[in-house]
Amino acid sequence: MTPMFSGLSVALATPFLDDFSLDLDGFRRLTRHVVDGGTDTLIVLGTTGESPTLSDSERDALIEACLEEAQGRTVVVGTGSNDTQRAAAHTRRAQVLGAHGVLVVTPYYNKPTPKGLVAHFAAVASAAPGLPIIVYNVPGRTGLNITPAVLAQLWENPQVVAIKESTANLAQMSEIARTLPAGKTLLSGDDNMALPAIAVGASGLVSVLGNLLPAETKALVTAARRGDLLEAQRLHYKLLPLMDALFLESNPIPLKAGLKLLGIAGDTLRLPMVSAEPATVARMAETLRQAGVANLTGVVR
Repeated sequence: MTPMFSGLSVALATPFLDDFSLDLDGFRRLTRHVVDGGTDTLIVLGTTGESPTLSDSERDALIEACLEEAQGRTVVVGTGSNDTQRAAAHTRRAQVLGAHGVLVVTPYYNKPTPKGLVAHFAAVASAAPGLPIIVYNVPGRTGLNITPAVLAQLWENPQVVAIKESTANLAQMSEIARTLPAGKTLLSGDDNMALPAIAVGASGLVSVLGNLLPAETKALVTAARRGDLLEAQRLHYKLLPLMDALFLESNPIPLKAGLKLLGIAGDTLRLPMVSAEPATVARMAETLRQAGVANLTGVVR
């Protein structure tokens, strides 16, 4: 049986116009670009999508647009919050709109105890019975790591079916894989960890890079999953400079610079995020060319 949410998932950016309003046409264009590149799953309203800056009506519009453009792909909605009631409400709304699953980040700032974490995810699950949940562990943003011991408690909830592991800690990734219950899925949350994560037992990747080069990112994941080490290594090293450039500044600042270079969407972000520094834009252009992109827009020659 293929693990749920396996393969390539792309955490979609949310394009904005120059006046900071939602660029829904740009979002649809990006979604079609990612679908055409062969992604298995689309994730809307995650960290990459600047979800904390979006109103409820904007959230609805993005979810509906993603579902309309998905062409049968799985659609997952980021519904996490450090307010359990808000996370539950977002999750309930995602289910009503037709999402196939939700991505729920560890509550940030509050730093709950393990007992609180278990209660948080239980409450979110109860708000949308039967809806699959991907736990999103990203301590660099939340200040709290979900350890394998705590994850073992979360796995007891049947709706918790996967974890997006964004610690870049291969030892922790390995322990999660070693103890992974049947029917549960481990996903790398970092592009540069996709190959080693799959090597130790992950079933896929939640990608930022896939916004820019979805076909190439899918090829890397596919090669790694089928055990073609030489091809996976070749693609990993080809794409690695671009993976690294995507985090020269906080995500999604470099990504939006890349989307503008590709002519897919603008580089506007909502405060407190601001557009990339010129050096970051130059590095993005350089690494896109290294990855095989010949035609870039808005580049000073």
